[in-house]
Amino acid sequence: MRLRFAALAATSVLGTGVATLAAGRYAADAALRPPRPRNDGGSRTTAGFEGTRLTVHSHDEGRIAVTRSLAARLPGVYGLTGRGTHAVVGQVLEEETAAQPRPYAVVRELRRIDRGRLSAGATVRLTPQVYVGNPGEALGAEYADVEIPGELGPLPAWFVPGDRNAWVITVHGLGATREHPLTLLPFYRRHSIPVLDIAYRGDAGAPPPLDGIGHLGNSEWRDLDAAIRYAVQHGAQRVILHGWSSGATMALHAAANSPLRDRVAGLVLDSPVLDWWRTVRALALSRGTPRALLPLVVRAVQGRAGLPEGRDAALVDPAKLTVPALLLHGPADTIAPWESSRALAAHRPKLISLHEIPHAPHAAMWNADPHGYEEKLRRFLTPFM
Repeated sequence: MRLRFAALAATSVLGTGVATLAAGRYAADAALRPPRPRNDGGSRTTAGFEGTRLTVHSHDEGRIAVTRSLAARLPGVYGLTGRGTHAVVGQVLEEETAAQPRPYAVVRELRRIDRGRLSAGATVRLTPQVYVGNPGEALGAEYADVEIPGELGPLPAWFVPGDRNAWVITVHGLGATREHPLTLLPFYRRHSIPVLDIAYRGDAGAPPPLDGIGHLGNSEWRDLDAAIRYAVQHGAQRVILHGWSSGATMALHAAANSPLRDRVAGLVLDSPVLDWWRTVRALALSRGTPRALLPLVVRAVQGRAGLPEGRDAALVDPAKLTVPALLLHGPADTIAPWESSRALAAHRPKLISLHEIPHAPHAAMWNADPHGYEEKLRRFLTPFM
């Protein structure tokens, strides 16, 4: 709505041509501007989850009934977030039919309520984030708040110690925070692997981007490079980069371009953003941009973010990949096209192991199949442990 209003207002003042260009640039900024922290206690909306609003109808011990929709029927484990609320739901237990009292509801397992309360009539949204707070608050884990010297200023991070000399550095993606990677922290703790969970430019507590917008990993990867340097200086002999969404793209950039790339032993890539053209269009549409403005949005983003020219230009050159990678993705992703991941894996079949996860929204591959995801991850990491 705000974008449409801006376009109409600009048209009345400046004329159609100039107004359209101005609205296109405004929409481009809106598509890539880092989300602001919410002031109602809920989680930020992760890219790809904008259309997952649900109404709570009822809940009791271990069960919750929510609006029947495609989102409500997604298989797996998800967070539910709303005003001052965060809860976690599991599998679908039953779907009410027309012959039952509530033909409009889906009943899911209610695993826990972390924050607030779920009242009938409350509006909530699905999120791939299943923990809130720091590692101590969320999981009772020993951890340290650390500060990484970054290119634009200090970067906050959580360090969870372990016995291995190979560290995992986790990097969240579009619309998320460093709380999202906490989903895999129980797995890494079980295997005594140290974890450095970082914030980067645009995140709360980190320096803002110089131009105020995100670059889909094209510049943010230098903050990951700083994290690699920090890990090596503090005892890591090797690092494994685990990234989601644009964080996975950052991992690819760092593995190819970091001065310390010889210390990068492997990559875990969840829903990587590889086709920037389609991702920008999807982000713009999800934030209310009229379709008529999309070509201008793409052009504006390409120039402002310094992205490769051309619709088929890759964000990262696959020929530069020299370390093994586990790639987890699926065809239901509406933000980062699955086809691009298949093409990347086909280009480097000896290095990339591709695992398809169906019915998984963007950056929610673990949520859709926790057991399968962790088993693939365990097998991939065994040589490093």
